[in-house]
Amino acid sequence: MAKGSKPDLVTRDYTIHLSKRIHKMQFKRRAPRAIKEIRKFAQQAMGTKDVRIEAPLNKFIWATGIKNPPVRVRVRLSRKRNEDEEADEKLYTFAQLVDVSSFKGLQTEVVDTA
Repeated sequence: MAKGSKPDLVTRDYTIHLSKRIHKMQFKRRAPRAIKEIRKFAQQAMGTKDVRIEAPLNKFIWATGIKNPPVRVRVRLSRKRNEDEEADEKLYTFAQLVDVSSFKGLQTEVVDTA
């Protein structure tokens, strides 16, 4: 592996603080902006342009309505290979919801997929 290159397939758990990312947003734009901010975070953390959000994560963000998305969310970001031959990028990021009882003391963790 060359210096500066990232391993192909990796899975990590992150806590995203959504309230600081949607602070001072109009009420009708808060939940859609939260989804966009999760996408932006995943692109930055995993280095891929293609980010796919799993349905339960989307439902969790929208569960309390458009005005009041959750303050924090724990997500599992997985960098995977793209099976589509005509795709622009070789890799994509898959974002999944991780259920936690409390966000206290949580760190970014590498998840073993084996």
